[in-house]
Amino acid sequence: MLAVDTNVLVYSFFKDSPFHEAAQGTLSRLAGSPAAWAIPWSCIHEFYSVVTNPKIFVVAGIAERAQQQIMTWLESPSLQVLGETSAHWTTLQRLLISGDVVGPVVHDARIAALCISHGVTELITLDRDFSRFPELTVRSLAAE
Repeated sequence: MLAVDTNVLVYSFFKDSPFHEAAQGTLSRLAGSPAAWAIPWSCIHEFYSVVTNPKIFVVAGIAERAQQQIMTWLESPSLQVLGETSAHWTTLQRLLISGDVVGPVVHDARIAALCISHGVTELITLDRDFSRFPELTVRSLAAE
């Protein structure tokens, strides 16, 4: 199963993004396929936080557009939204130790742990920090 990182969601949302076409194409392909694909809940939360941050983007009606976009993703019948399970801490702690993770990269470790726990085979992203987690194969959005 493939999963997508926050940056893929953000790039797909903004048409003037340099990776918009690749991100939009990837999400359209995944959502239209019968094969299971995933978005971690933490990536959906981060997407909403980023695109509605008035220090980054000042766009009228952005909150409503972002909420509608999330609803559209959630309507994909093949989407699995990934959340923490009772085994989450065990997986996260292993990644924190093996990747020597502290500070802001903890968020990436959390996404990696969610993916690993749910059987995700590849994460599509432009974030190189995921290379710290060899248990999770990373596919660059730039290659899409």
